[in-house]
This record gives sequence, C-alpha cells and structure tokens, in this order.
Amino acid sequence: MNDEERLIAQTLEGDASAFDQLVRRYQDRLFTSFVHVTGCHAEAEDVVQEAFIQAYLNLRQFRGQSGFYTWLYRIAFNRAMTRKRQTRSAVSTDQLETASLLDRARQSETPGQRLERLELADQIARALERISEEHRTILVLREIEGFDYQAIAEMLHISLGTVRSRLSRARAILRQHLPDPRR
Repeated sequence: MNDEERLIAQTLEGDASAFDQLVRRYQDRLFTSFVHVTGCHAEAEDVVQEAFIQAYLNLRQFRGQSGFYTWLYRIAFNRAMTRKRQTRSAVSTDQLETASLLDRARQSETPGQRLERLELADQIARALERISEEHRTILVLREIEGFDYQAIAEMLHISLGTVRSRLSRARAILRQHLPDPRR
C-alpha cells in the first residue's frame, strides 16, 4: 500500500487529518491548473474548495482505478463546468497567472531573459484566453499538468483518438493566436 492509499484508507476510517494531508499534497497543483482553466483566481479557489469537499464526501466511491489526483481533477473539472454554466463568467487576462505557464526561472537567468520569459508567458495567456474552453482545457491538461493521453481521455470521458485530434487542433489554434517569432 502506497502513501496515498494509506491516507485514503485512514480517511475512510475516520481520520480527518489524513485527508488534510491529501489536501496539502494536491491543493497548490490543482489550484494552479484551475487558474488556467477558469482564468480567474477567485473562481479557481472556489472550484478547488468545492472539489475537495466533494472528494471527501464521496471518497468511498473512489475505486483506485486511476490516481487520486486524476479522480480529484475530474471532480474539479465537473464543478468548474457546472459553475461556468451557472454564471457564464468571462475570463480575465489580468487574473491569469501567466508566469506559471513556463518553466520556473533558473537562478542564472538574467533580467533580460526573465523579461522575455514573462512577455512570452503573457502572450501565451492572452492566446489561451482566445481559444475555446474545450481546446484550452486539453492544452492545460497536457502541456501544463503533464497528463498522458490516456489520463486525459479518462478525465474528459472521450476517446484516445479524440484527445489526439483535439490536442493537435488546440495547438494549431494556439499558434494562430501567438505572434510570429520571426517578426
């Protein structure tokens, strides 16, 4: 039994502190991902909080066929889509955490390199804002979260072929919205 399975078992036995450990382990990663999905820090906070509540209440339904984070992500994704249908809120570029779209700055990074990286992150964030939710979600899952195609297919309840075609299309659309680097 790995550490995650142990924490889940302890939670099911009534140890709330075990679930707290799961929350601490995944909250930052889930929040960062949903800032990109929702485009809004406050909305991402609400989605993540609701997802953890739903995960806690429904933990007995977790079958372990996928990782806990994958299951949790799906809950959060469903909450985000429900909230979006209810509120139809707009995405704000100002609230998008652009710096996390790229790798963390290296300690040897010069101020000029940092500025270039932040400008590129801002361009990517603005481009992500312009593409459909369907395409943005699949890009976030693959390129930011690093999920493999099979995990994405399971989370979104679509076929592997659909993941591949949507990802290819999403990348093409994103490129159309990014400035030409040769200029």
